[in-house]
Amino acid sequence: MSLVVSSLARYPVKSCRGEQLREAVVEPWGPAGDRRWMITDPEGVFATARTLPRLVLIHPVLDEGGVTLHAPGAEPLRVPFPEGEGLEGVVVWRSSLKATSAGEAAAAWLTEVMGTELRLVHLDDPTRRPVDPEFGEPGDRVSFADGYPLLLTTDASLDALNDWIAEGVDAAEGPVPMTRFRPNVVVSGSAAWAEDDWSVLRIGGARFRAVKPCGRCVLTTVDPDTGEKGREPLATLARHRRMGKAIVFGTNLIPDEPGAVLRVGDAVEPLA
Repeated sequence: MSLVVSSLARYPVKSCRGEQLREAVVEPWGPAGDRRWMITDPEGVFATARTLPRLVLIHPVLDEGGVTLHAPGAEPLRVPFPEGEGLEGVVVWRSSLKATSAGEAAAAWLTEVMGTELRLVHLDDPTRRPVDPEFGEPGDRVSFADGYPLLLTTDASLDALNDWIAEGVDAAEGPVPMTRFRPNVVVSGSAAWAEDDWSVLRIGGARFRAVKPCGRCVLTTVDPDTGEKGREPLATLARHRRMGKAIVFGTNLIPDEPGAVLRVGDAVEPLA
């Protein structure tokens, strides 16, 4: 069976609801519009659904001039792209860099919706953040994604995982949808876990390096429709999918040919 792209997605605001796409432009730091906005605490440290699970209920909608934030029980708020003033230090994992403040209205809206003091920032210049040099090349850059420009998963691996969940003590929590893993690219037609062995692949007309399996965390246990936490799929992945100290699902990609357009239905060809 041939390998094809079965779905594409981007996540305009880190840890908030994603957007399914029919096509996506690949920029050096990820799909256009992916994770260029981030929510932080007052000190600039990134906030995610790992500790604030209801962030997944915030639905950002991008347009040419900014983003509109939607949340249950709240009036939508449109936030224009900041104009480059108000740069402030932010921290995302081990990266410290500058981003542009989205202003007090966005901060007040997030604080009211989430019940804790938060701010919103925009990565106006995505060249500021390099990927981990252990796995990337000197010019590789990433947005506010956890570590790499794109995440790829496969439908077959999700099916295999859901089979394991169905056999376990938390079977009632399955099957889990692919949205738990927040991938940018999903591939159909492969064997389960085939992505473990891919190091270089072509998707449509673009070449990518598959640089490392993606380590997973408690974010995968947050139901994207309710914001509630469970045990799955992390409990089952921990039993079956450990690589060293990491619990893994999917693989991280770095584009070698930015500017390409990926489309649902594109052929996928592992090259190495």
